[in-house]
Amino acid sequence: MGIEREIKLALPASQVHAATQWFVARAGTTGHAIKLVNIYFDTPQLTLASSKSALRLRQTPDGWLQTFKTVGVATNGLHSRHEWEMPVAGAKLEIETMLSACDEPAAADALRQAAPSLIALFRTNFTRTLWLIENDGAQIEAAIDQGDVLADVDGQARRAPISEIELELKSGDEAALRGLAAELGKRIAGLAPDDISKAQRGYRLRAG
Repeated sequence: MGIEREIKLALPASQVHAATQWFVARAGTTGHAIKLVNIYFDTPQLTLASSKSALRLRQTPDGWLQTFKTVGVATNGLHSRHEWEMPVAGAKLEIETMLSACDEPAAADALRQAAPSLIALFRTNFTRTLWLIENDGAQIEAAIDQGDVLADVDGQARRAPISEIELELKSGDEAALRGLAAELGKRIAGLAPDDISKAQRGYRLRAG
């Protein structure tokens, strides 16, 4: 388990190229693009959402991962939350393995209660372009995410676009994370702090 600390910024579609070029110049590399397919699970009664947690399967170029997160706290785009992530054999949740790793009793109880009734609720499909940036002694993973949230509700396909920047603190001080976000904000017009996670966006899409 770890505490994930990241700043999420809504990125206007018109500024994707400018942001990409800024990261290329800042990191000295073109960046690494990967396609990510994410399936989010909950019960029909939204047990996990009610407990302020989220569960997903992610297909990466290197295989499948399962991730369980608490909503945590989000203020001015800075998200702090508990996260448990581990590889799985394929496109199937391994709940017992996750429960053995989850050391937050309330979150574990919610997952245990939800487990028998879990269904796939929605997906997020996007391309993530990654850079590793050094800033004030900190290592920060910078990502531009471009894609869609997808949900099927009573046979009706719903879609919402994803266009955002995520700056995740890998090591070092949180002040360096804020500093990089401030530096970026001065260079790219229209960036805005985003306190809504992709999971929350998926739940909102399903709710209409």
